[in-house]
Amino acid sequence: MKLAYRKYGSGTPLIILHGLFGQGDNWTTHAKLIAEQNFEVYAVDLRNHGLSPHSDDFNYQVMSEDVLELIEDNNLQKTILLGHSMGGKVAMQFALQHSKLLDKLIVVDIAPKYYPVHHHKVLEGLNAVDFNLVKTRKETETILSQSIPDNPTKQFLLKNLYWKTESELAWRFNLKAINQHIANVGAEIISKHNNIIPALFIRGEKSNYILDNDVAMIDDLFFQNKLQTIPGAGHWIHADKPKEFFETVMNFVK
Repeated sequence: MKLAYRKYGSGTPLIILHGLFGQGDNWTTHAKLIAEQNFEVYAVDLRNHGLSPHSDDFNYQVMSEDVLELIEDNNLQKTILLGHSMGGKVAMQFALQHSKLLDKLIVVDIAPKYYPVHHHKVLEGLNAVDFNLVKTRKETETILSQSIPDNPTKQFLLKNLYWKTESELAWRFNLKAINQHIANVGAEIISKHNNIIPALFIRGEKSNYILDNDVAMIDDLFFQNKLQTIPGAGHWIHADKPKEFFETVMNFVK
């Protein structure tokens, strides 16, 4: 699948993969900052998200193949791959299958382990929005609020709202496919081989996505890894602590 992306700067290629319900635009600020340090940054929309095509297939194998197609189409060499949350699992899957194409791997606040489905309230809110009846952003927000009281999460989701026609709103993400395959988002990343690519795992101090007892599993898959914790950050580390996150990434890639 040909993924949509925005490219910034020139130099060493670095690909950014967003999380579930996200899009490459969420990473514009960091993409531009990284590009200023002599990197060619690709802020990607994963399949079923942003401006990328929709598909009934939605799992880490096909998403990894999408990244491979992007790298081959752009003739990228020794790429640095950075992924957050779901994008981090795509990045791990890709690294374990195509290590020769990568120089470094950065995984943001996600472990390779299995995660039970925990997006029930978000999906409940999204599925409650009927765009045959709902005609404004404010109406959409009101409906989401019934299931999602957390305002940052709500505003994050509303960034995906757009005018499909002059009179019809829609979500940029493929809600139907996500509903059908939400269990795949939590799937474990498995490999029989240990990977020797230098890998940085970044976790938020206030997040519970990477626990201390997950370190052994990370070590089993990525021999040359290090884990860094950003104080005061939650799951959206790049938004919670942008300066600390940027410095951590730069110290690793340089």
